[in-house]
Amino acid sequence: MANERASHVPGTRAALLLLTDGRFPAGGHAHSGGVEAAVADGRVRDPGSLAEFCRGRLHTTGQVAAALAAAATAGADPLGLDEAADARTPSAALRAASRRLGRQLLRAARAVWPAPALDALAAARPRGAHQAVVLGVTAAAAGLPPADAAHAGAYDSVSTPAFAAVRLLGLDPFHAAAVLGRLAPEVDSVAAAATAAAERACREGPDTLPAPCAPLIDLDAEAHAAWPVRLFAS
Repeated sequence: MANERASHVPGTRAALLLLTDGRFPAGGHAHSGGVEAAVADGRVRDPGSLAEFCRGRLHTTGQVAAALAAAATAGADPLGLDEAADARTPSAALRAASRRLGRQLLRAARAVWPAPALDALAAARPRGAHQAVVLGVTAAAAGLPPADAAHAGAYDSVSTPAFAAVRLLGLDPFHAAAVLGRLAPEVDSVAAAATAAAERACREGPDTLPAPCAPLIDLDAEAHAAWPVRLFAS
């Protein structure tokens, strides 16, 4: 299992903090998590509408990412999980963005937590594996348990749009942080469910992983990718 292969690395809570730090060089600062298109449409315009957007993202794409990350940490085949991630990402633009983010995260992870599993994934997916899968393999390399990987995936799904909204709306950073603070219990709940789903996937295969969809985010991503000028890559 992936976490057994990384058992020589002492897992620490500081490793989780580093992995989820917005300053970690994984490329997330260049992405908005779909909120740029939502701001342009007027659906996100203030802290209240931002909170609703983040909540919806958490319980759809965030749930999928958290479960994929936890399964990869728990030892499920990362290539099989990468195919499962493809099947759960209808938008070609979002698949491309996820793989770009995965490639950058993998580059950073190999520098910080060198491990054979990371090297093998880089060799198998030279153009990038999906971000959530890389996150899980990275968490294992850092000695973290599946639950921590699930928390990282769930948190990323809301922190990316929340902090992007600060730039897009001129939002008070305190208000964006408050959105994340109020969503914290739901992040915990999604992470716990994702960890349980990952355990089942390790026994029965990746087809059992959750697959909730967010059609409007998918449609927005395709439109956003065609914009001639945009602030964020996705």
